[in-house]
Amino acid sequence: MNKGVARRSNSGPWLVALGAALWGTESAWRIPLNDLFDADVIVFWEHVLILLMFLPILFSQRGGIRKIDKRSWGFLLFSGFAGSAVGTIFFTLALKNGNPTVVNVILNIQPVISTLGAFLLFQDRLTSRFFVYASIAVVAGMFLSVEYPTLIGVSFARAGLNLGTGYALICAVFWGLSTVAGRGIMVDVPLRLAASLRIVVGLVCMTCILLAYGKLKGASLWPVAAQAHPATAIVALLLLASISGAIPLLVYFEGLRLTRASTAGYFEMMQTLAAVCITWGFFHAALHAHQIIAAIILIAAVAMVQKAQAAIESQ
Repeated sequence: MNKGVARRSNSGPWLVALGAALWGTESAWRIPLNDLFDADVIVFWEHVLILLMFLPILFSQRGGIRKIDKRSWGFLLFSGFAGSAVGTIFFTLALKNGNPTVVNVILNIQPVISTLGAFLLFQDRLTSRFFVYASIAVVAGMFLSVEYPTLIGVSFARAGLNLGTGYALICAVFWGLSTVAGRGIMVDVPLRLAASLRIVVGLVCMTCILLAYGKLKGASLWPVAAQAHPATAIVALLLLASISGAIPLLVYFEGLRLTRASTAGYFEMMQTLAAVCITWGFFHAALHAHQIIAAIILIAAVAMVQKAQAAIESQ
């Protein structure tokens, strides 16, 4: 019995790594889809398909919906809106308007945002080293964001700072705060039910967004570009919703259930590794030398943030 528990515990971090790596593959599908659909339409179809895949889970967990209190519903609604819907739109826009490799590395700043959010919302303690490492991460992110090292007085545009970087930072804020909300949900709501309902909330939000912009119609949902390449559109959407959506969501949370949060943080970085391999290796979105150095420093600083916070939480 103890050996079985140990094996399951040992598999936890690797399930987290696998889930994170599968999440990291989404650039492989979002980048081609950006040529066929608007960003919000991509996210809408993604939610439709994931919800269809999650229907058996949602149906089996339906009895727990009545037990969800107002506080958990608040966290769930925010998580679905900020993380599942709006944050994903900004991520899709970031890939379309910026260097995909830069975008995926910058998103590593999320733990800094979620740690600050947990401090403000749950009164989590912050170690003094948090501010040191967080500052290093922010400065490294600034150097990573520009294509050319810039001197004072040189415009951001000439330095290579573009909309993609801005969208990535907005996405990091939404996803980081969504992580905090997710923590609030998991206190009282089973993970599978929470994951399913988050997709439902995200789909409702996306439907409202498309309705507000007049895109909830055939010409916008399936534009001329998609009609010209229907096989590419369908296959990419299915791969995005399954390999990079539903499957990693279940694998990741199962791993998280068997893994200490402080350990999971390091294995989550497999998402960046997988994403960079795809964006640089297949889409040739290379980094300049100073960006590579900045990326390494940023990731190391975020890792130290997680280590420092884990130490104070274990006291």
